Amino acid sequence: MTRGESTRLTVLGSGSAMPTPGRAQSGYLLEAYDSDAETDRALLVDCGSGVLGRLAETSVGYEGVSTVLVTHHHLDHVASLLPLVKARWLAGETHLEVIGPTGTKALVDGLLDVHDYLDGRIDLAIREVPAGRPFTAGGFGVVGRETRHSMPCLAYRVSPPAYSAEPATGPVTLSGDTEAFAGLARFADGSDLLVHDCSFPDDVDVSNHPTPTTLGESLAGVDVDTLVCSHLYPHTTGREDEMAASVRAAGFDGTVRFATDGLTVSV
Repeated sequence: MTRGESTRLTVLGSGSAMPTPGRAQSGYLLEAYDSDAETDRALLVDCGSGVLGRLAETSVGYEGVSTVLVTHHHLDHVASLLPLVKARWLAGETHLEVIGPTGTKALVDGLLDVHDYLDGRIDLAIREVPAGRPFTAGGFGVVGRETRHSMPCLAYRVSPPAYSAEPATGPVTLSGDTEAFAGLARFADGSDLLVHDCSFPDDVDVSNHPTPTTLGESLAGVDVDTLVCSHLYPHTTGREDEMAASVRAAGFDGTVRFATDGLTVSV
């Protein structure tokens, strides 16, 4: 990074489709501040139920987020999209861009068909992005990679504005929902921070999501400084230390943290 630039990720929602006390559904706030240029940027990644309230607790607020980057279209990742539209309209904001994989426009159009009074209240721009082609979102450089999930989903590697032309080497990777596999581990190689789905402990038989051991095995030998395990189902409650130990025992040698709502990590 440049001398004056810092990037911070705040976990707004560390939960999943099964509500857990203290955990909103999926949502992450990325902020970049360049003290030399005296500018800051904010990008919201996913917007599940409860995320809007968590966002309102930050200094950025929903007024300060004009771009949402969606990994996929399951409800626990998009349930608060239209509430965000309404909140920004009521706050006097005039624009919101929603970026995501193929089908994002159809998703938003369908939501507006149900809640048609919100149509046209703000300038709502929709952009669909393919895997492997770099793009910008909220001033950040981003590139996506297909994951292994029950519907099309993109993981994202993100660069702060100063390096937005080179997102493939960005310091932050977010997995979206996915099984753990070598291709995604290679995609994250070199990241300072990887936020990865780790939905269930090892004794749960699951597909479309990883367990700690499969996640640790996939990341063995990969250069990632800090792994934040997120998208946590109720099955993980009270077992976070055990699961972190399993990730390390399976071969990952970086720092392992389990997400909590409000957790911030600077890179």
